[in-house]
Amino acid sequence: MNLTALANHQVRLARRPNGMPVREDWSFTTEPVAEPTDGGVLVKTLSLSLDPAMRGWMNDAKSYIPPVGINEVMRAGGVGKVIASKNPKYAVGDLVSGALGVQEYAAFGEAEAKKAGLVKIDTRAGTINQWLNVLGMPGMTGYFGLLDVGQPKPGDTVVVSGAAGAVGQTVGQLAKIKGCRVVGIAGGRAKCDWVVGELGFDACIDYKAGNVKAALKEHCPKGVDVYFDNVGGEILDDVLTRLARGARIVICGAISQYNNTTAVQGPKNYLSLLVFRARMEGMVVFDYVERFPQAVAELAGYLRDGRMKSKEDVVQGIENFPDTLLKLFKGENFGKLVLQVAQD
Repeated sequence: MNLTALANHQVRLARRPNGMPVREDWSFTTEPVAEPTDGGVLVKTLSLSLDPAMRGWMNDAKSYIPPVGINEVMRAGGVGKVIASKNPKYAVGDLVSGALGVQEYAAFGEAEAKKAGLVKIDTRAGTINQWLNVLGMPGMTGYFGLLDVGQPKPGDTVVVSGAAGAVGQTVGQLAKIKGCRVVGIAGGRAKCDWVVGELGFDACIDYKAGNVKAALKEHCPKGVDVYFDNVGGEILDDVLTRLARGARIVICGAISQYNNTTAVQGPKNYLSLLVFRARMEGMVVFDYVERFPQAVAELAGYLRDGRMKSKEDVVQGIENFPDTLLKLFKGENFGKLVLQVAQD
């Protein structure tokens, strides 16, 4: 392959967004593609994972990971194919996952490949899109957030917000497998019907239809033992009023707050933690990297035997990244949001 004939189209962060990102927050650049250096590898991007956390990475604020710099290629996890390699760990033709960025080609030196978490994947365990969903970062988040932080027991009532999204669908199905009663919260009747009818949740509350607090009382008569929170805001407050004694609240995300132009709304009903002797704990998936193979093996087994399903919402074309990202914050995606950059 003549690499010098290839052009790398990239999406870079042009400025810090104020509220909901707009197209002017991005710049589109083109760079030549070069041979990898000694120990390096060149990857052709096939598909990218679009996640709510990306909005936080765009802010110039202290967090669990440094913000994306102005004029840097936007950070994104993805799956790609090795097209050139001077590293014995990677052969031409290998499929890999890692932090590829929003670009058509990702070049890594030896140290950069390690930092990007570049690992070979096996499509016998799942499709490329499933490696961005149940077998990827969302699945790892759901697996360790639920099992390590939520610590569900058979018979527990588990509630998960964002139930039809990437993390939520894994959390709910895994909780059912572990013997729990599962109640989802999602936006719209179609999503709720899918969560119950296809994923096997016991119930799903449509937050767009009205009174979440009343619906929680109906579907969780004995209280909520584990709440897996992906949205924050009013829904978190509603769940806090329905806790069972000793409840565990997993703070995974707060998508309702990410585009605020005012201060983030914290929980008003936090004293419920005292009343119900409950625990609220945040989790970041990068803390569990060394244990990813354990989770992948278990979740791949559930996909294989049909106990777990995986739904992706796939949009074509790197040029559509700015508008596609917004689907997350408008509640328009149905399943794990994936941007397909190229065909395998």
